Amino acid sequence: MQQQISVITLGIKDLCRSRNFYANGFGWVPVFENAEIIFYQMNGLVLGTWLEDALLTDMKRPAPTASSASSLAHNVPMMDDVEPLMARLIDHGGKLLRPADAPPYGGLRGYISDPDGHAWEIAWNPAWAIDDKGHVTFGL
Repeated sequence: MQQQISVITLGIKDLCRSRNFYANGFGWVPVFENAEIIFYQMNGLVLGTWLEDALLTDMKRPAPTASSASSLAHNVPMMDDVEPLMARLIDHGGKLLRPADAPPYGGLRGYISDPDGHAWEIAWNPAWAIDDKGHVTFGL
């Protein structure tokens, strides 16, 4: 079995509000969108933002009671990129969860939530290489 993730789909309440955060905040370009879902081609996987009710119907699952103890991460190539990106995401509907600071393991990171409460870590880690295609390699 390959060690991979193909698609991450986030349940959202408002497609336009979510699009503003992802397309204008991060600057990501949708590869497909309709009245219920937007897909963004990432570097090796696809991120989907799907209206929560439609996603729950597709999964045949009741309304979630999920923990909020999860996050996605977006690593940036330079330390000076962290705070400006966080500010841009806030300007496009994100909410500050934790201002950028230096964690014990080095680097710089902060947390933002998207308009639907999905947490994003915005990070620079000098030990984690990012190639020119945006692929991040774990390093210590």
